[in-house]
Amino acid sequence: MIWDVNWWAVALATLSTLVVGSAWYTPMLFGNYWMRVARVDAGDRSPVGPITTTILVSVVSAWVLAVAVNTAWTALGGSYLLVALGTAALLWAGFTAARFVTHDAFEGRPAGLTAVNVAHEFITFAFMALIVGAWPPAGTV
Repeated sequence: MIWDVNWWAVALATLSTLVVGSAWYTPMLFGNYWMRVARVDAGDRSPVGPITTTILVSVVSAWVLAVAVNTAWTALGGSYLLVALGTAALLWAGFTAARFVTHDAFEGRPAGLTAVNVAHEFITFAFMALIVGAWPPAGTV
């Protein structure tokens, strides 16, 4: 059934978003630029709220990706991993990247900030797809 997902893969994909985000937004990569351009002050507030929100929306994203991958694989067949990567790329381009660009254009955000955030989302979706694609639901592959 297309609604079947591997909940362990969804959980691991959710955790991967925290790992990717933690690495992406460190000062070693894009953290300093992002904080300066997005006008984020690390001392302004507790990170508990944003991290909790990230976990909740990451569960939703990982679950939707897993359902979409299983649906696409059911329709197309082939390599579950390749279908997962292709589905993630399409969802990222059509929904995440397109919406980021639209909102950032209207909000007048710098193109560099949009690029950093959109690229982060691409890497996040790629890692989630690798996990979901490598660990399909029982009985599908």
